[in-house]
Amino acid sequence: MRARVFAVLLFVLPLLSACGIYSFSGTSIQPDVKTITINYIENKALKVNPALSTDLTENLRNTFRRMTRLEQVDIDGDLEISGEITGYDVAAQAISAQEKAAQNRLTVTVKITFVSRKYPEDGFENKSFTGYSDYDASNNLDAIEQQLCVDIIQKIVDDIFNATVAQW
Repeated sequence: MRARVFAVLLFVLPLLSACGIYSFSGTSIQPDVKTITINYIENKALKVNPALSTDLTENLRNTFRRMTRLEQVDIDGDLEISGEITGYDVAAQAISAQEKAAQNRLTVTVKITFVSRKYPEDGFENKSFTGYSDYDASNNLDAIEQQLCVDIIQKIVDDIFNATVAQW
């Protein structure tokens, strides 16, 4: 019985993948969707990290390049992602017995608009995505900011990817 189920799965899964209905990367991109435009994500937060916009945009582009079959084009892709960084904040997360911050949290918020020209019902406008990372308050933010941003960007990019083409 197990061998029969395995044989059926071995036959059906490649067909589903070939049809474009399902892919093993977790995307659900329709077969007639061929291109994507990923616009530069501008930084409009009150506090600005100069590298954040470029790092976020490039990480997003690389993720789509690596995880989908979509060709990236400069304008008028079948899918289009645009947005802006709206928040870049540090706040105390935990207070010590001496009433000082024991842990701080760096939080980045991004608003994304996703347009699907062939399937408009899949799109959304100004959806917020937030990522954060906690760090020991005794650390100087300047010394660890780059690594915190790497972790935060990866979480935000994963969330954007899932919301747009994985539709989770």
